[in-house]
Amino acid sequence: MSKHVFLTGPPGVGKTTLIQKVSQALKSSGIPIDGFYTQEVREGGRRTGFDVVTLSGNRGPLSRVSSDSSASRREYRVGQYVVDLVSFEQLVLPMLRNINHGGDTEKRICVIDEIGKMELFSQAFIQAVRQTLAGSGTVVLGTIPIPKGKPLDLVEEIRSRKDVKVFNVS
Repeated sequence: MSKHVFLTGPPGVGKTTLIQKVSQALKSSGIPIDGFYTQEVREGGRRTGFDVVTLSGNRGPLSRVSSDSSASRREYRVGQYVVDLVSFEQLVLPMLRNINHGGDTEKRICVIDEIGKMELFSQAFIQAVRQTLAGSGTVVLGTIPIPKGKPLDLVEEIRSRKDVKVFNVS
């Protein structure tokens, strides 16, 4: 039987919007829920990056377009975006640790939108996601990218788990 639910589909199809609507419905029903989603940042009609937004209302940069073509060695990049790993980890890791250290008697829902290339630069995030999926008191509602190019190890691991149901959003 599936315990965790993940959405997949092409960029811009509505995975995050669906996650936000489900999160609001669950929260207003009094169900314990925490987690995060990613949101586009736009300036002058063009996308300049992504922010991480926690369900408790905290927000910080995940990535921004880099204007500098000579990248420093410590930069994590996905296409034109430079990933702000420090900001991402400061927002997401305490929330995941909090969910993982809660008692197993109380069922909780953890929203993880998304587990993609940018987020996977963080080894601590990878470990926290694995712990969250293994926790008996936590149900994960998340998003993963559609398979394209080189497989992402954690995404393929999630896809092949017996306790995960993946829905394709179109």
